[in-house]
Amino acid sequence: MSGKIVNNVFRASGVIAATPGGLDWSTAVVTGSTLSASAGKGYFINTTSNACTVTLPSSAEIGDQIVFADYARTWSNNNLIIDSNGNNFQGDPDTYTVDYSTAGQSLNIVYSDATKGWLPVSDDAVADVPVAPTLQKAIFGFGTNTSNTKVSMTNLVGSNGVVGTDVSGVGTARQGLSAANYGGDKAIFAYGDTGSRVSISNLVNGSGVVASDTAGVGTERRELGGAEYGTDKAIFAFGSDGSGNTGVSNLVSNSGVIASDVSAVGTARSFCTGAGYGNDKAIFAYGYTTGNVNTKNLVNNSGVIQSDASGVGTTRRTQSSTTYGTDKAIYGYGYSSSLLNLTNLVSNSGVVASDTSGVGTARTSSAATKYGGDKAIFGYGSSSGGASGAVSITNLVGNNGVVASDTTGVGTVRSYLAAAGYGY
Repeated sequence: MSGKIVNNVFRASGVIAATPGGLDWSTAVVTGSTLSASAGKGYFINTTSNACTVTLPSSAEIGDQIVFADYARTWSNNNLIIDSNGNNFQGDPDTYTVDYSTAGQSLNIVYSDATKGWLPVSDDAVADVPVAPTLQKAIFGFGTNTSNTKVSMTNLVGSNGVVGTDVSGVGTARQGLSAANYGGDKAIFAYGDTGSRVSISNLVNGSGVVASDTAGVGTERRELGGAEYGTDKAIFAFGSDGSGNTGVSNLVSNSGVIASDVSAVGTARSFCTGAGYGNDKAIFAYGYTTGNVNTKNLVNNSGVIQSDASGVGTTRRTQSSTTYGTDKAIYGYGYSSSLLNLTNLVSNSGVVASDTSGVGTARTSSAATKYGGDKAIFGYGSSSGGASGAVSITNLVGNNGVVASDTTGVGTVRSYLAAAGYGY
């Protein structure tokens, strides 16, 4: 040891015990289910996949010190469990269960004596900082106008929820496509119908500029859903592929690259829309099989779609959906046996609530997106069910999930369009 020694403790044997700043931290992150810990060491414990049982030294001296840190903030899911290996822990024998189950926790323990054994000198949870910035802007794009002509223009939405005028289209004009946020502050439009089904995509950068077409990957289809998941990735799923409904999905990386088809999970259907919830998960719900349904499928933070879950709310299709309030989602509008303007809120655990009485013009084939950090907006659609009834009205959604009355439309009236958030 070299340098100045400050505030170090002598063990009973006369050997100097390391303070936290002088601990020998393990260079390998611990991911296993067991660990035999040594005095004078610090360990980063990653319990993402499993709990970790730590066995403390059987022979300990006064002043022995060990520190453990929650590497991935997952101790609340899979605990850190302490086996004191014949010694006491806070005065209790090792027959007692000792576990730590708080996300972001750091545990600093020191051996005292045979009576009290190992004592935590600190076991605080560390704040989850820095916090990722939230999306502030949004974009509506593509669709079909009142003449049933497919378009590619877009309309940007400011952080105040005000929709901008038309921006000249980039990319192939089409309808029945979907969009999602990816990469933190960017968006992607993908798939749709140009007169035939396609799988092309268009990336949107953090300034809202739409890129030219990217060659398609995956099954060509329309009337599908899209959502963000895993904090910075996206997923497209379900839709109509020309021969019928499908349940295939395609993951989108945080650089906007669409992966090949993943085999279908859940009931194949079209007009099934998606939204992010719970900060890193997604949900697909409602749609059409041989009739309208309210089936839902949750998506975990690895992009894996779960099997069908019983639906809640009015069965319908051609609804739209989005995240709101940072970690919740909302479904709204659509068609059942008539046009609808009711909504269904989705909790941050993926539970769909019963119908909420509608606000605003009942319509079908609108689009929805988050904006302003924690709010959402529904926009456009058809108030008659056909292209000739296309509108450009919007409805803002507060961070409490309350839908506001109609706002006079801006931009070309259209339906069967898509929308996503972008830009910090």
